[in-house]
Amino acid sequence: RMEGQGSYTLPTGTEYRGELKDGMFHGEGELLFPDGGTYRALWHRGVPTQGKYTFADGLEYEDKKWHYCDGFDRRFYTEICFGLKPAGISQLTNLDPPRKIPQGCYDCGDGFYNPETRVVVDYKLRFLRNA
Repeated sequence: RMEGQGSYTLPTGTEYRGELKDGMFHGEGELLFPDGGTYRALWHRGVPTQGKYTFADGLEYEDKKWHYCDGFDRRFYTEICFGLKPAGISQLTNLDPPRKIPQGCYDCGDGFYNPETRVVVDYKLRFLRNA
C-alpha cells in the first residue's frame, strides 16, 4: 500500500500530491486537475475534512459570500480584476485574449467540439472523446 509522501495520477489525468497512509490520501495534500485548477486539503482516510479550490485563473472558491458569476453580477473574473472593456469590444470568455477557436467549432472548457466529426479535441488538438 502507498505510505508517506507521494503522488498518484487518476485515470482522468487528475494528480494527487501529498501524504498517503494505508493506500489512501491522508494528511496534507492537493489535487491538480488537468484544466489547471487545484484543490488543497487536509485529508482523513481518503476524505477531505477542510480544503480550498483554486481555479486555473487564480480565482479562489469561497463557500460563503461567493460573488463571482452570480445572478446579480455576470462579469468574468478577469473583468472584475481588470475592469470592463470599452463599448463595442466584447469579452466572450474569461480568457483575454480568448483562445483561437477553429472555424465551426465550439469551446467546451477542456477542448473544442467539432459538430461535423462529433469529436472533442483538447487545445493542442489531441483527441479527448467522441460526442
